[in-house]
Amino acid sequence: MTSSPINTGGPRVALYSPAFAADPHGFYQRMRESYGSLVPVELAPEVPATLVIGYRTAARILHDPARFPADPRAWQQNIPADCPVRPMLEWRPNAIRSTGVEHLRYRQANVAAITAVDLHGLHDVVEDIAIPLIHTFSGNGSADLLKQYATPLAFQVINAMLGCTPEIGQRVAAGIIAMFEGNDAARGNGILIEALAELVAHKHAEPGADITTRLLRHPAALDDREIVEQLVPLYGAGVEPTVNLIANALLAVLIDETFAGGVLGGSLSTRDALDKVLFTDPPIANFCMTYPRQPILIDEMWLPAHQPVVISISACNTDPTVGATDHSGNRAHLAWGAGPHACPAQQAAYLIAQDGLDQLLDALPEIQLAIAPDALTWRPGPFHRALAALPVTFPPARPFELRQLSEADARSSPGASD
Repeated sequence: MTSSPINTGGPRVALYSPAFAADPHGFYQRMRESYGSLVPVELAPEVPATLVIGYRTAARILHDPARFPADPRAWQQNIPADCPVRPMLEWRPNAIRSTGVEHLRYRQANVAAITAVDLHGLHDVVEDIAIPLIHTFSGNGSADLLKQYATPLAFQVINAMLGCTPEIGQRVAAGIIAMFEGNDAARGNGILIEALAELVAHKHAEPGADITTRLLRHPAALDDREIVEQLVPLYGAGVEPTVNLIANALLAVLIDETFAGGVLGGSLSTRDALDKVLFTDPPIANFCMTYPRQPILIDEMWLPAHQPVVISISACNTDPTVGATDHSGNRAHLAWGAGPHACPAQQAAYLIAQDGLDQLLDALPEIQLAIAPDALTWRPGPFHRALAALPVTFPPARPFELRQLSEADARSSPGASD
């Protein structure tokens, strides 16, 4: 007998709750025991959705855009404008929220603009931003690496890639944070759109070797509004996930026995730490929304039409029916999505995170977590896996010592790995 995870009379799991943020893997385990691969959840109060926690089911959905399109316009007709998750899910004329011919047009422009990024030059950009950031706190013996390192590093690197000025970038940051947190998300969306419109106008006047300029010049002939809407996911998927990936990987290096001493001792690479985190604590834990046009039977469950189907990347990656225990070098995760909407910026994201980690750990090799791991706070929210802070301690180092170390590493480095 089939049933529906949405129309059941039982309670839904609130993905936005502090309890879920504190122990998502415990929630996923209980979800499997109670529901199987499809779980009735709420993304916000009175915003129902189905969460997919089975790897094979998720792969089927992500590769079936005909039955599971990404266009949310029918869904959002009944969603109030002040809904805290609406700005994250609502339709926009961009690749992530379109399907069919529209999706192809936007996707081609995005892929062309992103793949033209000079990855060798990006190494230098990350280093030029990371080292001065480390200098600001290296002599103190302590720091909040989320606030003082991961966040400014990610924003400044993405700003450089998109050709964004620091002043516009600050407003972009404020808008994105408000949208992910769900605190006055509608206002955050307004701030973001206004700032990005200024960026597009700036690139019309002063084009450069950046993603925004390449979007403006692409044969798809996107208008200014469409350019702005391509930049929304480029910032949203470029900054918040990169911040969380760097922070979560740093935490793994500091507390995970798999990496304790291994990364700093040279037996493991920071890429290994990144791969582990992308499996177990991916920076965007629940995303890849689709909206069936009609009721669909899958895994003996009926999914209703025009209601979000959300892929739990974190739960699918750790699905015990397919999961592996050793994640070193294993990249068969869903952290970058899959199918026609898979992230086109994987190489750049890996590079930014890995270089950011390497710069920090080379400069401050004796870094330690300042509090017990269970005292850390995770930010509530239905989509991200994000620390509120990452306090650490380390022997103070002077900028001159760091510069000498950096120069010595550059001379001895065999070259960047993939």
